[in-house]
Amino acid sequence: MVAWLVGCVALLLTMNVQAQERSLPVDTTITQSDAVTVKGTEIPYEVTTGTQPVYHDDGHAMASLHYTYYERSDVDDRSERPLMISFNGGPGSGSLWMHLGYTGPRLLEIDDEGYPIQPYGVKDNPHSIIDVADIVYVNPVNTGFSRILDDEVERDQFFGVRADVSYLADWLDVFVSRQGRWTSPKYLIGESYGSTRVAGLAGALQNRHWMYLNGVILVSPTGLGMRPPGPSPRSEALKLPYYTAAAWYHEQLDAELQQRDLLDLLEEVEDYTLDVFIPALSRGGMLDAERRQQVAEEVARYAGVSTQTILNHNLAMPASYFWKELLRDEGYTIGRLDSRYKGLDRKNAGERYDYPPELISWNHAFTPAINEYLREELGFETDLQYNVFGPVRPWDGQGDHDVGEDLRQAMAQNPFMHVMVQAGYFDGATDYFSAKYVLWNMDPSGRLGERMRFEGYESGHMMYLRDEDLETSNEHIREFIEASTPMPGTPARY
Repeated sequence: MVAWLVGCVALLLTMNVQAQERSLPVDTTITQSDAVTVKGTEIPYEVTTGTQPVYHDDGHAMASLHYTYYERSDVDDRSERPLMISFNGGPGSGSLWMHLGYTGPRLLEIDDEGYPIQPYGVKDNPHSIIDVADIVYVNPVNTGFSRILDDEVERDQFFGVRADVSYLADWLDVFVSRQGRWTSPKYLIGESYGSTRVAGLAGALQNRHWMYLNGVILVSPTGLGMRPPGPSPRSEALKLPYYTAAAWYHEQLDAELQQRDLLDLLEEVEDYTLDVFIPALSRGGMLDAERRQQVAEEVARYAGVSTQTILNHNLAMPASYFWKELLRDEGYTIGRLDSRYKGLDRKNAGERYDYPPELISWNHAFTPAINEYLREELGFETDLQYNVFGPVRPWDGQGDHDVGEDLRQAMAQNPFMHVMVQAGYFDGATDYFSAKYVLWNMDPSGRLGERMRFEGYESGHMMYLRDEDLETSNEHIREFIEASTPMPGTPARY
């Protein structure tokens, strides 16, 4: 009996230790020093990884967010030193993508086109923007190591367009105060759904926290409420230039189009989309048979598929079918987020691929890299799983159609604020031409255009995974920061 009791106590103690090990410290930091050579200059920096609470209205910690913060250490006065606040998307995605793939001083080991290689791990990033800006990578609730602490708090406090923006704005207010960065020029960068997040945050930070930004960078942005929701003549038609890019990459166009320079060809297809394709689709079933056949032939030629395929879809072929169809005769599918990647399905028949080959490839490289880096190099000890994609459903999408207006209004109210879009031509999820459409329609007056910039790249959703675009896209961020930093004493006025 005594032995049984001792065993039970030992089991309870073990369970308690395990529970403690798998819990998240509410408020902690681990800091160390390092250096990286960027553009031929050694840049010393301090890197802090840790957690910071999300506070309830009554002041208690209801969640804790894990973050990693890089601060150049040879700078005495940070009043003019930019702070870049980085979010990834999903919703439900951790911050690892841009952290280890894009702007940070450490870069995951992949080949020059972005494919995984072994041994896994990280190396120095010679293109990091740490030379010109300090950077913090934030994991929203249930992504990365971030977790809810109070089981009694309703999930809708966190999981929805407006809830997400609200608690993150509060969290950033505390972070900026703790780090003493109120006078620094501040920037938001968000990828994919992260673009929805930072568009909303731009408005919330200015209107509720009186925190004014110098710039917002939208990487592979969503529609922000500016793009027609759901299937519609415009939303389907806007994909056509992307179809052309993907078909061009896989050499599926006819000989005349295939030999063209990609950017020159895309300009032609963009004009066709706006001037011919959208008007034709807008006529729906009233488009006469002869004109329907002509448009189907033209669209098929630009998309690298058969005319019958276009006719079978009433001229508006969905992207999901295109990913299955383009290389069907060769036995491959193509990626959604980056159509340079090819996949293998169980059978060639069907209307949609079995899996997204590009995302599987990225998970292959990023997951071991982020775990090794945070746990081994930075010393963040926890038995928690790093949620590359975390449980954030159900997600309240109400308010998604307001964030573009939030961003426009923030720009209108703040003459210092600039916006840049970065997009890959081979991204079929948040395609580049829809991103242009969003930028054009966010400001219908045309009076903010001088503070807006678009950059395209010959890669996909994570355009920075291609080595050539990693260098170029980071340089574009440097240029953007320089262009959006006013000279000392310049008044914010029209």
